[in-house]
Amino acid sequence: MKFLLVFDFDHTIIDENSDTWIVKCAPERKLPNGLRNSYQPGHWTEYMGRVFVYLGDNGVKEDEMKRTMTTIPFTAGMIDLLGFIGENKELFDCIIVSDSNTVFIDWILKAADFHKVFDEVFTNPAAFSSTGYLTVQHFHAHHCAKCPKNLCKKKVLKEFLDKQLERGVNYTQIVYIGDGGNDLCPVMFLKKNDIAMPRQGYTLEKKISQLAQSLSPVQCSVLVWSSAIDIMSYLKLLIKE
Repeated sequence: MKFLLVFDFDHTIIDENSDTWIVKCAPERKLPNGLRNSYQPGHWTEYMGRVFVYLGDNGVKEDEMKRTMTTIPFTAGMIDLLGFIGENKELFDCIIVSDSNTVFIDWILKAADFHKVFDEVFTNPAAFSSTGYLTVQHFHAHHCAKCPKNLCKKKVLKEFLDKQLERGVNYTQIVYIGDGGNDLCPVMFLKKNDIAMPRQGYTLEKKISQLAQSLSPVQCSVLVWSSAIDIMSYLKLLIKE
């Protein structure tokens, strides 16, 4: 009996958006209007690439970025939840599927000593160039019309499950924990026995309830959370069963 926990990162594990938090490193802690208005829907990764160039041009170094990123607060109850999962790793496989980037997630998880809780992190690859600029790339290419160009979370989840099946790992239940519009695609892929846990008051919850109203509800069960303690309570029930 093994459960798969799938986490989004921004506004789910952490209580902020890591990509917008980095703006605290910019001169006067803000971006010039031209740069801020250059975002085009579905092309967030390209936009962040321009933000990182701007930070690099203004002499913002890796250590300053790291210091800033590790001050992001975790979502209410999340530290307790991740501690609980860490203590019960024989029951839970745990992955992150996020539109953030490898550098930010790595810094934040390692600073809080939570990197061992997660088996794999699927996010946009990032690295510092020889000139000290942070660069970010698309996670993969896909053909899903519903998702941003750089990442379809359903494709990631499906490929992960296929790979686990090849290793002989079949999950009793998948628990998907997220908040954003780009979490709807993988949630719609979940089966009747699985559970989606959208964060209360965020886009994912709204989109799931819109689907229910239009009589095309998601197949899986839905349990809304506002604190990660709600998630932990559910997982404790799951283990008892």
